[in-house]
Amino acid sequence: MAAEPLVIVGAGGFGRETLEVVRACNADHRTAHGDDRWHLVGVLDDDRDLWGGHVDGVRVVGPVEAMAEHAGARVVVCTGTPRDYTVKQAIVGRLARLGIAGEAFATLVHPSAVVPPSSRLGAGSVVLAGVVATAAVDVGAHVALMPQVVLTHDDVLGDHVTVGAGARLAGGVAVDTGAYLGAGCLIREHVRIGAWSLVGMGAAVTRDVPAGQVWAGVPARFLRPVDLPREVRP
Repeated sequence: MAAEPLVIVGAGGFGRETLEVVRACNADHRTAHGDDRWHLVGVLDDDRDLWGGHVDGVRVVGPVEAMAEHAGARVVVCTGTPRDYTVKQAIVGRLARLGIAGEAFATLVHPSAVVPPSSRLGAGSVVLAGVVATAAVDVGAHVALMPQVVLTHDDVLGDHVTVGAGARLAGGVAVDTGAYLGAGCLIREHVRIGAWSLVGMGAAVTRDVPAGQVWAGVPARFLRPVDLPREVRP
């Protein structure tokens, strides 16, 4: 079977990490089936200075709207930092206006990740190396799971959530739309993290975090509201 064409949106760190997931998936697929799973068409990025150049050996072929020139290719959006973690949702919206939605988005899982059949991954989500989901974990669309994240039984993550490297979620945790969990944070069982909230690196969260707030520390406590764009405010 011919490799399926794939476009990655975002030439930054997360986009480059996702390129390596694709390469690992292709190597695994070649071992099992003799051919690649994905054909990397290119990277899209709004930075004009990158157009025509290469990111880790893959050509940057234009801005987000250039996806219209790649009919039939799957796409995955790999953008966002703690300084601006709402940008992914905005880009998904731009692609929707081009008629790109739903199953047009690829779901990418590094071969070293553990995602059991009892768990679900939404369209457009990316799972980096060493992630473990234990049982009945529900992950929404366009979620980013960084290396070595552990999601325990019955965790539920909404769309556009980002979970930083090494974060650990105990059982029954709910993470609402767009929340960002910093690297190495710990979330107690049955806690809810509100929509578009931000949990700091290394925080220990022992109680619910309301929507649109920044919490950090051990134990985690409220620091300030998140400065969110109007269109995503809870």
